[in-house]
Amino acid sequence: MNVRHFLGLQDAGGDALAAMINDAIDRKAARAGKPKGTTDSDAPLSGHTLAMIFEKNSTRTRVSFDMAIRQLGGTGIIMEAGSMQLGRGETVGDTAQVLSRMVDAIMIRTDDHAKIEELARYAEVPVINGLTDLSHPCQIVADLLTVVERGFALPGLQVAWLGDGNNVANSWIEAAGLMKFTLRLGGPEGYEPDPQFVDRARQAGATIEVVRDAKEAVRGAQVVVTDTWVSMGQPGGEAHVAALQPYQVNAELMGLADPSAVFLHCLPAHRGEEVTADVIDGPQSAIWDEAENRIHAQKSVLLWTLGRL
Repeated sequence: MNVRHFLGLQDAGGDALAAMINDAIDRKAARAGKPKGTTDSDAPLSGHTLAMIFEKNSTRTRVSFDMAIRQLGGTGIIMEAGSMQLGRGETVGDTAQVLSRMVDAIMIRTDDHAKIEELARYAEVPVINGLTDLSHPCQIVADLLTVVERGFALPGLQVAWLGDGNNVANSWIEAAGLMKFTLRLGGPEGYEPDPQFVDRARQAGATIEVVRDAKEAVRGAQVVVTDTWVSMGQPGGEAHVAALQPYQVNAELMGLADPSAVFLHCLPAHRGEEVTADVIDGPQSAIWDEAENRIHAQKSVLLWTLGRL
């Protein structure tokens, strides 16, 4: 059985990623003015059920996947790790096989990428990466959707990433390889992204630059992206904040980007740390569109994994 998992952007590839973005744009436009709980007119996932496993706290991933499956005509089951047997010693493989008999797809948000790989290995239904310590592909589908909505073409795009080379940065690198855009990552020594992601993207034809100077990273960029400096449960918070302080996105730094540049942040934001309030609330910020677009992006991811796109 050929099951379409979505553990990373590479699982879909560039053509499918473009198709997801186009589908999300069309479905979003078709819903204009309707109550958010209204089912899409074609209800393509009527009768389908999505299991959503949360081993990490969530706002946007939780609500967007729940709303996504509802709008597509399906049903969602939210499962907290502490209230299911997975949190009490049941193996990932056993959990995968049981859920495969009961639901049509599984989304998991966890801290260990090896766990989602094991889940996919045993599951007979699609497994979707809602976030791991290695990558966050669903976020980047929403981010690229937001960029395209703002009138930018993805091939040849100039993107700047500021701060830690974390899981979100890894997925941005993966996207650059698939969609052929330039990504400059500005961060201190010791905070580089995963070199395997960098190597794969470069081999695919993307320009990936890792620089130490924040101004060099941002100069001329059409999209400026950052993330929180300390992730949930990450040790060494004070040291991280001190090391990353020179990479704060503020008005001066945004002034070096292209005049039409947009600012993105996957949220939650720590105002005054990785970004100043005047940027996150300013006219170049697209963060609220970006947050809303998690719903539309998730819908397209679900449709792709279930063979409807």
